[in-house]
Amino acid sequence: MKLQSLADLEKLLPESERGEKTEKNEPKKREHDGKGKTVRVLLDTKDRKGKSVTVVTGLQHNPQTIEEIAKMLKQYCGAGGTVKDGNIEIQGDQRLRVTEKLKSLHYSVK
Repeated sequence: MKLQSLADLEKLLPESERGEKTEKNEPKKREHDGKGKTVRVLLDTKDRKGKSVTVVTGLQHNPQTIEEIAKMLKQYCGAGGTVKDGNIEIQGDQRLRVTEKLKSLHYSVK
């Protein structure tokens, strides 16, 4: 099949990947659903010169999805953070807030 335009390309994409617009012509925000998957939230201070970092481990998603979840957690906690080796690190002791947000995303938190 030879593509004639970008509209033809969009027809090949699954519905979840299409550029669907809401009523206000804004792209739809993807909602994350943990589907009861278990993740661990812990506090780490090793090799950080005494600074504490909240670490979320056990997320089994592609790197882009982990980045999106990290962004949501950082905004919710009002703190900085990063993604390293498939784990999300949030600056400070944010265990309660991170746990609360992950439970609202339907994850089982230990």
